[in-house]
Amino acid sequence: MSSPHTLPHDRIRAELPSARRPTTSDADWQSFQARFDTEFPRLQALFHRIYGPEADGELLQVALDAAASWQDRPEDLKALDASRAMAPLWFQSHRMLGGVCYVDLYAGDLAGLRARIPYFRELGLTYLHLMPLFRAPEENSDGGYAVSSYREVDPSLGTMDDLAGLARELREDGVALVVDFIFNHTSNEHEWARRAVAGDPDYADFYLIYPDRQMPDAYERTVREIFPDDHPGSFVPLEDGRWVWATFHSFQWDLNYRNPRVFRAMAGEMLHLANQGVDVIRMDAVAFIWKQLGTSCESLPEAHLLLQAFNAVCRLAAPSLLFKSEAIVHPDEVVQYIDRGECQLSYNPLQMALIWNSLATREVSLLAQALGRRHDIPEGTAWVNYVRSHDDIGWTFSDEDAAELGINGHDHRRFLNAFYVDRFPDSFARGVPFQDNPRTGDCRISGTTASLAGLEAHDDAAVARILLAHSIILSTGGIPLLYLGDEVGQLNDYSYAADPAKAGDSRWVGRPTYPADRYAARTDPTTDAAAIYAGLQRLITVRHQAPELSGGRLVPFHTNNPHVLGYQRPGLLDGEESTVVVVANFAETPQDISALTLSGLPESALDLVSGQSELLRAGITLEPLGIRWYRLQPPVPPAGPQACRRENSPAARTCSGVGRIPV
Repeated sequence: MSSPHTLPHDRIRAELPSARRPTTSDADWQSFQARFDTEFPRLQALFHRIYGPEADGELLQVALDAAASWQDRPEDLKALDASRAMAPLWFQSHRMLGGVCYVDLYAGDLAGLRARIPYFRELGLTYLHLMPLFRAPEENSDGGYAVSSYREVDPSLGTMDDLAGLARELREDGVALVVDFIFNHTSNEHEWARRAVAGDPDYADFYLIYPDRQMPDAYERTVREIFPDDHPGSFVPLEDGRWVWATFHSFQWDLNYRNPRVFRAMAGEMLHLANQGVDVIRMDAVAFIWKQLGTSCESLPEAHLLLQAFNAVCRLAAPSLLFKSEAIVHPDEVVQYIDRGECQLSYNPLQMALIWNSLATREVSLLAQALGRRHDIPEGTAWVNYVRSHDDIGWTFSDEDAAELGINGHDHRRFLNAFYVDRFPDSFARGVPFQDNPRTGDCRISGTTASLAGLEAHDDAAVARILLAHSIILSTGGIPLLYLGDEVGQLNDYSYAADPAKAGDSRWVGRPTYPADRYAARTDPTTDAAAIYAGLQRLITVRHQAPELSGGRLVPFHTNNPHVLGYQRPGLLDGEESTVVVVANFAETPQDISALTLSGLPESALDLVSGQSELLRAGITLEPLGIRWYRLQPPVPPAGPQACRRENSPAARTCSGVGRIPV
């Protein structure tokens, strides 16, 4: 028997008709009710685990809000919901290509971004991620991550109507719109924060505010500092002597998800964005959203329950909306957020960091290990693979993984930091340290792809490195994501140091304004910009023609050469089994793959990148920083006994079931 506070599913369902509007058609309402019957039991179970049955009154309001939001949803978005229900894995296509940019830096404003749609079509984008573009404080915005209103676009960029119009035009061109949802905190100028500080009882518990240092001191015994240069600990003082939780910057106040009214409020903001035409929301700082005394307050079980509950709400009222997690944590924790019922997409920070590691070391052991051990994720999900982001690069590999390869994680990170900020002999990189500690060698790395890969240093191999790095994200499965401007080799922008609002944050060096001169040069074959652009265009075109590269399935392929990465992408081509074998040389010298290593493969194969058939039976030599995408068709026949005895050959792995090529 339920408690007096508990509202059973049937009772909550009985309340739904009160939310129906006279203008809502029977078909529309029945569609919502059908999803309610499917999704609401899961939502209620999750809500009970987080808040207990006594919060069912708030849960009823969440359900009524969802019903209202569905009725507000534009008809073209409802049609999109229906089409994606028929093809729920649309985001796993080999034709997916993502781009990310700041609206103001790349195009001035939303109108300027709409004017760039023909270029997006030329590049082949199907996914466009706009960095934070909502109203934020002018001085203390943290690049837009201190949100003052989720329902207002930064006035310098346009209006919410402009954003909805952009989303509609992108949708007509087959481009999904992605925006950041700043999930853990708001700006201290948000209306909720102002009302909380003013003592409004409806908002008093929206943030974690304490009258003295007793509770902050207790929490800080087990919570790490994120930005110690900004403020010590995790709390900042208010003018009246109280203390508020601020994990990141002093002007970013953490929301109190222990309050179910915060859940309801944030669910409403999420659904509002979905109804503007947003296809994917990037869930920022998901690891930090639940606080528990005596813990690190990172990646706690309730963080996952909250994401699952928000997901269930969206299935009610915006069923095609996807979540993308941003969790720059230990690799074991990153994958915990990836699930069809939680975050269907996730950044792949480990792969990104290890691409740069391999470029610096010219060795592939850590990257090959990660692809073999940490690449697989649940069915119906996908990695978002990237060479670099708007943020810094942190060396997120596991010390335990490194130790298995004889690598000391601490010492290796110090080497990588020194290498990428040009403090190591003969480094090609021109990165800028972020949160630098010269005494300990601790820092993270800021910079554009081209500057980190050697173009700024006029290194002759820079273009090849840039193409090699992008070839990995284009061939490992999931959604490859380009930081727009990197496809023409934009360089670091050091002018940030002259801007008082940015000078203290070196990450701005990797966020240059639109490189008009380099885009203009992309058709001039004598320029680096053209070499990078043409090379990437070739790889993108080949990817479009290789359905084996859809989905995320990846099988290791051991090249028996420490400088050469290998992996297999088994799939279908015209309904027949086919496999693409990728090999990539991270050295600036030619590298061989022996005939023995290739003995389980056909005598010859088509290299999709060059379009040429190559003989494999005598072994191959890869040019410096060279890549091959070999299509093996027809499938490799079962290996014979002799091949099985060759311990290191692909055929032997076929016999053992490890690294098997489909037959």
